[in-house]
Parts: sequence; C-alpha cells; structure tokens
Amino acid sequence: MKNIIHISAECYPAAKAGGLADVVGALPKYLNNSGMNASVIMPFYRTDWLNNSEKEFIYEGSAPGNGEYFKFTVHRVKKPDIGADLYLVDIPGRTDRPGVYLDPWTGHPYWDEMERFFSFQIAALEWISTHKKLPDLIHCHDHHTALVPFMMKRCFRFEAFQEIPSVLTIHNGEYQGKYSMENYGFLPAFNLEHLGLLDWDGALNSLAAGIKEAWRVTTVSEGYMDELLENCHGLELLLRHEKDKTLGIVNGIDSDIWNPATDTYLDHNYSKKTVTSGKKKNKKEICELFDLNSERPLISFIGRLAGEKGADLIPDLVNRCYENIPDMSFAVLGTGDPAIQLYFTELNKKLPGYFHAKLEYNEALAHKIYAGSDFIFMPSRVEPCGLNQLYAMRYGTVPVVRKTGGLADTVKDISEKNGYGFTFDEFSVEDAAEVIERSVAFYQKKELFKKNRGILMELDFSWEKSAKKYEELYSSLEPKKPVK
Repeated sequence: MKNIIHISAECYPAAKAGGLADVVGALPKYLNNSGMNASVIMPFYRTDWLNNSEKEFIYEGSAPGNGEYFKFTVHRVKKPDIGADLYLVDIPGRTDRPGVYLDPWTGHPYWDEMERFFSFQIAALEWISTHKKLPDLIHCHDHHTALVPFMMKRCFRFEAFQEIPSVLTIHNGEYQGKYSMENYGFLPAFNLEHLGLLDWDGALNSLAAGIKEAWRVTTVSEGYMDELLENCHGLELLLRHEKDKTLGIVNGIDSDIWNPATDTYLDHNYSKKTVTSGKKKNKKEICELFDLNSERPLISFIGRLAGEKGADLIPDLVNRCYENIPDMSFAVLGTGDPAIQLYFTELNKKLPGYFHAKLEYNEALAHKIYAGSDFIFMPSRVEPCGLNQLYAMRYGTVPVVRKTGGLADTVKDISEKNGYGFTFDEFSVEDAAEVIERSVAFYQKKELFKKNRGILMELDFSWEKSAKKYEELYSSLEPKKPVK
C-alpha cells in the first residue's frame, strides 16, 4: 500500500490549534521516509504561514452541498517543504478566514462550523475523485473529516471509493460534530435507508458516523482507547460495539523539529553531553523574561487554559505551594478560558518573582520554555495522548503529570523501576501539591537529577516507531473488506 491521503482540519506548521496539527504535520512525513507516498489535504485558511507560502493552482471545480453547487479551488504548497505534499481546498466565504475554529478577533467559534467542514469534506472527495489513480487508503482525523468514510461508502456520487479502505483517528472524543438531523441534506445524495448511520441519540453525529463507517478506528494512545470505551460523552456504547476494529497507537514527535541541538528557536543549543550547561543558559534566559529566580527549580505549564487541560487547578495549587514550598518558581504560557486568564493575571500581581503567566500563543517561546524549565506540569483531566511531555523529555525536562490517557502510557514515575518522571492519580490540589513537593525534593539531589536528564533525552518517542505501526495497520487493510 503506497498512496495514502490524510484529510484534516489542521496541519503544522500551516495551521495549528492543538496536537492534531502536530500529528498530521509529522506522520505523513515519516511515512514518506519509509517509502510510502503520503499527502495531506486541509482547508485553505488565511493563516500567516499559508499567506506567506509559495503555492501553485491545481484544480477548479464545484460540488453539491445543501441542494446547490458551491465552487472551490485546490492549491499545492510548493515552499516551504514540510516533507509531504500539502494540498489546500479553498471555498470562498468558508475557508478564507484567519482562524481554524475561532475568530481571532472575537475569540468565539465561527457560527457556520457545520457548513465549513461539511463542504470541505465534500470538496476534498470531489477533487480526489478526479485523479487518474485513486488512493490506496484515506486517513481521516477527528470529527471535522469523519463524514468522509460515510460518503465514500454511501453517497452515489462517490461510488468509486466503496472498496478503498478508510481509517479514522480520534484525537479528542470530546468534540463530535453534533448537528440537527435535518442537516443530512447538505451531503450529496445517498439512499435514505442509510440515514441511521448518521444518527446517534437523535442528532447527526459526525464522529459517530465515522466510527460506524471507517474500516478501522484508531486513537492516539492505548490508554485513551481504554478510557473512551468507558467514557466518550455518549459514544462509549458505540465504541464497545465496534471494539474489534479499534486500535490505540501512541503519537510520536518530530525529532527533526524537536531537537535541542538544532532547534532554531533556541539561542543556546545543547545535546545530551552539554545538557547541564545548555539548560542553565536557557533557564537564565527564560527566568529573566518571566522575572523569576533562575536559582530555584522552575516548573512550567504550556497549553490551552481549559478545564480539559487542568489549568483551573493551577491558581489554588500555586497559592498552596507558595505557602509550603516558597523556594521554587512557576511559569505559564497559554490562552483560553477568560476566567482562568483573569486568575492568572491576579496571580501575576499577587506573587511576583514566584509566579508569572504570559497569556499568549507563542511557538518560539514554547520551545525556549521546554529548554529552560526543570519540570513540565500537566494536570490534565483528559489527555488523549499528550505531546508536551514528549517534547519536554526530548529537552531533558522532567514531566510531572496526572495519570490519564497517553500521559499514563508515556510517563513512568521515578519511584518505579526505570522510572523517570512524576505522576499523580486524583485531580485535586492535594495530590498535585504532593507531587510538586516530591519533584522539588528530587531537584535537590543534584547528581540524580542530572543523571535523570540524560535518561530522558535518550527515550525514543519519535515518529519512526509510531509510523511503523500505522504502516502495519494500512497493510492489514489492503486485501480485506471492512470489519463489520
């Protein structure tokens, strides 16, 4: 199986809102390195990266949507090269906006999410159907593209795709693409006997339809698949029913991009041999930027300020640590829930020199924080895979995480045999404070801490291993019919 097309709402570095972009930006590249021909189709947003990239016009056409035809064009990114062909579907009035899901001017979701992503999926299949040779497999990602397997099998217009395998990866089961059932009319014509395949609990549920119709369903870690079988916001019964075609494959990281020895975002590059001096220089730079004391252990949080990520736990935790562990520092980078942002703004004023939050999305600064921090803190309520802990370990930064989903799969507590990180079970200030205390105590054991940094940097969480598992999955589908 050689020709694989990924269809996704995000792809790093073209457009990123979360970990989905990192996966779609890396997996096809590593598949290509192994001899496959993997490409990506995504919407043509007007992000800075896409605006500044060199593109070529590929195709102009129209497709049916909501009883009428809409026009679209397809472009290919020529430069920069991201390791895989990147194709952009441009639908006037729907994709030509600067935000992926949110309007950057208001911070609110776009009002026409359904029309945007339904039409994107239809246009992507419409264009693929014009190829002289159809792909060997189509790999879809999250609910934004989860209707593709349904359309491949059921829509009259796309009958040519019926025998082509489809894979759906669930990056986050909390977002399912639920709409009123009457919106089925937006899709190209199909036999209404199959209408029930779109329905879950009285709504048109894109993710549910994808789970039903894809040949195989994967999640981004084994632990997260187990969790979804128990709690997937109403889809757990469906996933149990389809369990025979589900598989958990832990995400990898792009070791070319995430490499402290070559990272162009860093002013002070370092390797395993120079990790002590390299991290000391980076830590000094970060602490000056955040107005913190570089002689103290530095614990950082990077990510969306949302309940899902456990960001709402941090204010009370910081206050408790300030009372009980004054000789340390906290740094936060991220944006999100306005209420959480307000708490952090107040903490900036209340605890200068101990805590500082920069309320922004800043890719360059994130790299510097991974390089300069002693610990990365991830108190997530839900974490399908988690990439921050993998990035951190690549930079010799110790992960302090709640044992859930992919965090439990990738971080082994220091108290266990061959352990290298810190974990806690319950989502509570008490448990989080206890693990912070353990972490700071370990920091004081200078030789052990230094040795552990070296162990972290040798751990292999690269995409080579994960891509190999996807290759095996793809090959297993080649001669077979869909799993029923």
